[in-house]
Amino acid sequence: MHGCMFLRSVTCVPLCLEGMKADMADSRGCWALPFRPPVTMGIPVFILAGLLVHFVFLVSIFDIYFSSPLVHGMTPQQTPLPPPAKRLVLFVADGLRADSLFELNRNNTPQAPYLRAILQNNGSWGISHTRVPTESRPGHVALIAGFYEDVSAVAKGWKENPVEFDSVFNESKYTWSWGSPDILPMFAKGATGDHVYTFCYTAESEDFGAQDAAKLDTWVFDHVKSFFNSSRSNQTLFSALNEEKVVLFLHLLGIDTNGHAHRPYSKEYKENIRTVDDGIKEIVSMLESFYGNDGKTAYILTSDHGMTDWGSHGAGHPSETLTPLIAWGAGVNYPQKVTSQLFEDNFLKEWKLENWKRLDVNQADIAPLMASLIGVPFPLNSVGTLPLEYLNNSDHFKAESMFTNAVQVLEQFKVKMSQKKTTTLSLLFTPFKPLSDSEQINFLKKARLYIQQQKYNEAVSLCKTLINLALEGLSYYHTYDRLFLGLSIAVSFVGWTTYVILVIIKTHTNLIEATQSNNKESTGPLYGFTFVGMIIAFFLLIQTSPWTYYVYCLLPVPVWYAVVRELHVIQDLAANLWSLPLGQSVGFLLICILGIEILVFSFFYRFTLTVGLLVFAGWPAITQLWVQAKRTTLIWTLLCVLLAVFPLMPVVGREPNIPLVIAAGLMTLLISCFFLASFCRSENKYQGKEDLKVYFYQMLSIVLSTYVVSSTHNSLKNKQGLPVFNQIISWTTLASSSVLPLLSPTLLFQRLFSILLSLMATYLLLSTGYEALFPLVLSGLMLVWIQMEQEALQRYGLSLKPKLAVFNFTYATDITQFRQLHLDDIRRSFFFVFFIVTAFFGTGNIASVNSFDPASVYCFLTVFSPFMMGGLLLLKVVIPFVLVSCAFEAVQVTTQLSSKSISHYVLVMSLTIFMMLMNGLAQLLTTKRLELSRRTKHHST
Repeated sequence: MHGCMFLRSVTCVPLCLEGMKADMADSRGCWALPFRPPVTMGIPVFILAGLLVHFVFLVSIFDIYFSSPLVHGMTPQQTPLPPPAKRLVLFVADGLRADSLFELNRNNTPQAPYLRAILQNNGSWGISHTRVPTESRPGHVALIAGFYEDVSAVAKGWKENPVEFDSVFNESKYTWSWGSPDILPMFAKGATGDHVYTFCYTAESEDFGAQDAAKLDTWVFDHVKSFFNSSRSNQTLFSALNEEKVVLFLHLLGIDTNGHAHRPYSKEYKENIRTVDDGIKEIVSMLESFYGNDGKTAYILTSDHGMTDWGSHGAGHPSETLTPLIAWGAGVNYPQKVTSQLFEDNFLKEWKLENWKRLDVNQADIAPLMASLIGVPFPLNSVGTLPLEYLNNSDHFKAESMFTNAVQVLEQFKVKMSQKKTTTLSLLFTPFKPLSDSEQINFLKKARLYIQQQKYNEAVSLCKTLINLALEGLSYYHTYDRLFLGLSIAVSFVGWTTYVILVIIKTHTNLIEATQSNNKESTGPLYGFTFVGMIIAFFLLIQTSPWTYYVYCLLPVPVWYAVVRELHVIQDLAANLWSLPLGQSVGFLLICILGIEILVFSFFYRFTLTVGLLVFAGWPAITQLWVQAKRTTLIWTLLCVLLAVFPLMPVVGREPNIPLVIAAGLMTLLISCFFLASFCRSENKYQGKEDLKVYFYQMLSIVLSTYVVSSTHNSLKNKQGLPVFNQIISWTTLASSSVLPLLSPTLLFQRLFSILLSLMATYLLLSTGYEALFPLVLSGLMLVWIQMEQEALQRYGLSLKPKLAVFNFTYATDITQFRQLHLDDIRRSFFFVFFIVTAFFGTGNIASVNSFDPASVYCFLTVFSPFMMGGLLLLKVVIPFVLVSCAFEAVQVTTQLSSKSISHYVLVMSLTIFMMLMNGLAQLLTTKRLELSRRTKHHST
């Protein structure tokens, strides 16, 4: 019976649309000629082409702006004078903030007494300024290799070497290292020969839920002591340890692990700093005794990155980029007492170090400092500048070291320039004028002459100038083709956007005469664009350009050829637009610009989303929808206001609030009971016991998820680790969340309700605070949005509002081919994009790495695993997207609009690929159903 009613409603659609043909130019902007497919390419081909084009756009960003800066083929450069130290000990306290080390406790006692005494009595100190991304691998690469990591290393989980590079370890005679298996092996793999040795604990030891993460550092200290003790009975090892140019590297991960697990201001984090301080004191004492206090050991303590107050890192907040640096021992300057120092920050006063000279450096400067102290060649790819104020040596040594530094950086510049010359036509090549061949020779000759004349200060100053120019030149040649390639991509993007708009207008409106599309096309444009493509390809070929250059530079040719083929559409469109009232056209344009600006600003200022949602709340009043649906309008306004609160909240993870997560779980159960009772009371008789079982299983998942969150939090708080039972439940819930919705009925509200329950169970496990409420409010608004769109369609006589309760996703394909676009559909697409952006930034800024709280994944795992943790955190971000996409799928099919035509709108947006993937996932979740073996049921009518 219900199926017959549904079919009758479908057959009425063409009649309704036929009655609207005469109203094509009415004030509501309804275009309603019968649907006709694109004449240029089929819908599947068009979608495929769109995905391919936007995939190129996406990849081009990384290829053009994030390519590796490294070059190879340089000659090693080494200071000719004897070094002050025979060996170097490098302590890296992973995740140690500068303020955490230097500040005093409440009782004015130092956090690290031994290191405090060192900087006041024995060595030099300062702040090491790191760069984004503030992760462990990039930080260690900057420290030990002297350059800032290639961003593509993130694809390797910061563990492998995407591009081979040189390092202080590689240049040393021997390097022994102890610490994390995530850090040490990458330097051993990148070393030439067999002289870099690593001693690592197991990866399972890096457990955020462990009873005491400081044991990681204790392990390092104990193994270093054991290693040196064993060398006394091993003559080969003993001899190697007494060689020159030896490096000992102690990687101390406990502070970082405790910071993630308990936050930097926790007792565990501060106690771990004291553990490191005591351990360093013991190691220094042991080494001095082992080497007979020969005064030939240099020590450096620093950190790879800092940490935010909420226990994360990766972005550019000062708490992440400011790390401590303390150097002492052979060749290092003693403390310099001063009366005043000029720094923009107020740290000296806060740390009560106003009278000890602070020597700040860039993180990459530490590599040449270490190389200079033990007399090894500067790392070939280093871009650091030797910090001379840390050296306690003659002016001659400092000048020679700085000259070596300058030549080493200049070598990279010369290789980079040579590479660019070979791939650029000589007529088009524009050299970096400040460092022409003659200028390079002049700099080097003049600097060498100053050294010979013992004008060391002048030589140092000139070498610093040369280093700065060489670094500028490196950047110049590294970005040499960036403008050219960027313009090619921009031209392609504009062309593709133009083509998409023309296809939409031609296939989904009646603004263009259908007869014109049958005219015989001229072959002139084809020959012309083919000739242009051949010229571009030849130009790239003679320059031996990479294959990616062909893709980026040739892409505009077919794209703009497709645009030119639609020239008649542009002409007809211009004629139609010229006939429209100027006031309406300008007003519509201004509204579009305002909407786009809100979307753009929301990427930088989250509160913009609040403004947009409040405008959405007033939408029914502006359009008079509140008159025909007061109750629905009231709920819409209330939910818009509630959702508008979330962008004003602090970024997720900064203040964990487990009771809110539990409250969200209980609220989900309450809403589930209400909806289930509503479904049981409905007139629909198609759900059976199996359908109800699916909902009960999902509700059980909500109960278990709520329990697991509470139980895991208490267990970790008591330092008892992650219970195995909780871990099993979490992974089982995650696995079932993608299957259970496919077992539920495909009726509109029942399927959406099932999707919400499954995703909510997983989202609860990934929540640490108020964000657990976000999917509930967002889903509520999405359900009301479906109803509101039906109210909006009543003006066209197309509303399916009475049929929503029995609307079936699987029957939607029969009705989409009849309706064409209204101007209202532009508003619908804007709503979708805005809700996607709200899902993106509603509870944080996922574009910033430090927005991710590792505590979000503790229900699944606590042992450090970058890819697994990153995947789970990404899933947490995706869940709100899926909810919005499923709701939009419902809006499309219930408003009788082809989902593919809406995809044309979406293709114009920069998030196209992701949105279309979400659209596909939404169709799978809403239309497919897994049929389990069930008994045949008979229903009475």
